[in-house]
Amino acid sequence: MRTVIFRAFAPFITALMVLFSFFVLLRGHNEPGGGFIGGLIAASALAIYGISAGVAPARRALKVHPMSIAGFGLLLAAVSGLLSLFKAQAYMTSQWAAVHVFGVQVDLSTPMFFDIGVYLVVVGAIGSIALALEERESD
Repeated sequence: MRTVIFRAFAPFITALMVLFSFFVLLRGHNEPGGGFIGGLIAASALAIYGISAGVAPARRALKVHPMSIAGFGLLLAAVSGLLSLFKAQAYMTSQWAAVHVFGVQVDLSTPMFFDIGVYLVVVGAIGSIALALEERESD
């Protein structure tokens, strides 16, 4: 499967898929999409890169082990629900804050951080599985 054409275009396809996964992640709060679907797109991009270039370059591109990404995502998703406990509300009750950056109001919320956590869990877990399967196939 490592043809010259596939190896040449895989980095561009991977970059576009990762960019699209961020779009789906951030758009998914009010529209279809979100952390799970965005994470699946990013994990697919990682798998494509692993198939085209090999598992070792894909692992080097990530900089950290995929399961560490999944663990951090799980921690972020769990901690995003804890903020409501400080306001004496039920766990996972949504909290909102507005931050002004260069004169533009940016709305931050705990559901957004929960979605980012889910995104990281899916990228880490599915990416780890995909790279392990590709590594086993190449042996």
